Amino acid sequence: MERLTYIIEDLDTITKYDSGSEIINKTIFNLIDTVNNVLDSLESSLNKRTISLFFNQSDKKNLKVLGDEKKIHQVLTNLITNSIRYGVKEGTIEIKLKEIENSKILVSIVDNGLGISKEDLPRIFERFYRVEKTRNRDEGGSGLGLSIVKHIIDGHDEKISVQTEEGVGSNFSFTLELYMPDDQL
Repeated sequence: MERLTYIIEDLDTITKYDSGSEIINKTIFNLIDTVNNVLDSLESSLNKRTISLFFNQSDKKNLKVLGDEKKIHQVLTNLITNSIRYGVKEGTIEIKLKEIENSKILVSIVDNGLGISKEDLPRIFERFYRVEKTRNRDEGGSGLGLSIVKHIIDGHDEKISVQTEEGVGSNFSFTLELYMPDDQL
């Protein structure tokens, strides 16, 4: 029943994006706090799989960005959950934040999990497309998570990319706009 609830919620979210009724409400927020909140909520999943997580906040306590915090929280949750779900036992996940050109921050979630085959890669952001077809459906998600992630990042006018190798792992990265004090909302 719980799985059905998740599927219905994900379908509702996708429908809102398709109809244009889902609004991106950009505010200024601390990305490091948001990442830490996501990690706190996923701690038991990490422990069950005995996966080590590394977050290189590079001694920063504050990294202000412009975006919809609730939706970026969902993006991070979906991507990190996938890294946990398709990670190897006693594997690693690393979250990296790197300032890049044009007042952007690159957020990367890097794992040493199963990776994605070259055949599957072009379709991973499609609705209901599941890379791991033999996996137990009770353990898998709705098949909508990466599609929702893509809609959210596109709604921010940002980019998402993936580098992956089957049997080696994946690196999902997306950009966000850094907040500059003279920016106007």
